[in-house]
Amino acid sequence: MEWIADPAIWASLLTLTLLEIVLGIDNVIFVSIVANRLPEARRSSARRIGLLAALALRLVFLSMIAWVVGLTQPIFTVLGHAVSWRDVILITGGLFLLYKGTSEIHGAVEGEVEQQTGVAGATFAAVIGQIILLDLVFSIDSVVTAVGMVEHLWVMITAVVIAMAVMLSAAGPISAFIDAHPTAKMLALSFLLLVGIALVADGLHYHIPRGYLYFAIAFSASVEVCNLLARRKRKVPL
Repeated sequence: MEWIADPAIWASLLTLTLLEIVLGIDNVIFVSIVANRLPEARRSSARRIGLLAALALRLVFLSMIAWVVGLTQPIFTVLGHAVSWRDVILITGGLFLLYKGTSEIHGAVEGEVEQQTGVAGATFAAVIGQIILLDLVFSIDSVVTAVGMVEHLWVMITAVVIAMAVMLSAAGPISAFIDAHPTAKMLALSFLLLVGIALVADGLHYHIPRGYLYFAIAFSASVEVCNLLARRKRKVPL
C-alpha cells in the first residue's frame, strides 16, 4: 500500500489519464460521425458498443504488453527502412481514415448523405465493423504511449478506464453537435484527415507531434464557435 503515499504515482496517473483523453478525441469524433449515418434510434447503441469495444481492446493489449512492444520490432526492410507490424497497422489505419474522411466530405458536399434519417446504405454491423477497425489502430497507439510513460500496469489500466468513461459521457453531446451543425461536421472530418496523415507519417517514421494537430483543430474550432455565436446573434430580434 506504499503507492498511496507516492506522489509520483498519482502524478503519472493524472498525466496519463489526461493524455489518454486527448488521444481519445480522434476516436470519439470518428465514432460520432460514423454512428450518425444510422437511424437516430440506433446511434446511441452504436456509439456505446464502439467505445466499449475500444476499452476492451485497450485492456486486452495492456494485458499483452510484451506482445504489443514486440510489434515495434522490424519484420522486414524497404529501401533501407525497417518496417514493423505497428508501422503496417498505423499506415493501414491512416489510409482508411483518409478514405473515410474523403468519402464523407464528398457525400456531404454532393448531398448524397441523408443526415436526418441516417439512410446512406449504412448498416449497424458495417458501422460497428468500421469503428472496431479504427479502435484497433487507436488502441495500439494508445497502449504504446502508455507503456512508454508509466511503469505500473494498474496505473495504465486505471487511466484508460477513466479516459474511456469521459469519452462515453462526451460522445452523445459531441455527436448531437456535429449532426446539428454541418460546418462543424466538415471541421471534424478535416480533423480526421489530419489524423490519417499523421498516422501514415508515423508508420513511415516521420513523426508529426500531435500537439500541432490539436492546436490547429482547437484554433479552427474556436473560429467556428465565433461564427456560430455571430449567426445566433444575427437571428435574435432587436
